[in-house]
Amino acid sequence: MRTILAALDDGKAEDVVSIDLHGKTSLADVMVIATGRSNTHVGALAERAIAALKEAGATLRVEGQQAGDWVLIDGGDLIAHIFRPEVRQFYNLEKLWGVGRPGELRAG
Repeated sequence: MRTILAALDDGKAEDVVSIDLHGKTSLADVMVIATGRSNTHVGALAERAIAALKEAGATLRVEGQQAGDWVLIDGGDLIAHIFRPEVRQFYNLEKLWGVGRPGELRAG
């Protein structure tokens, strides 16, 4: 997981969130969600993350790389979603998995 987090940080990804999925699903152990400022930035972040994961020996499946709105990287134990801001807000995966976005205030 450090590999993808470092790659996203190097690419200036925004609002990077890591969600521990242990005990929640058998799909993966960790989900990483990040935002790129534009289609081009999302594509560049995805390329950087894919290259870093492949260099670390991961076998990947990638969806959505051509469009650049939302790229899904499935690395088996790790799933990464890289979104444009409005697409991330629309799908709100953090809420689906029971965590808040960075800087989000929770009622309580």
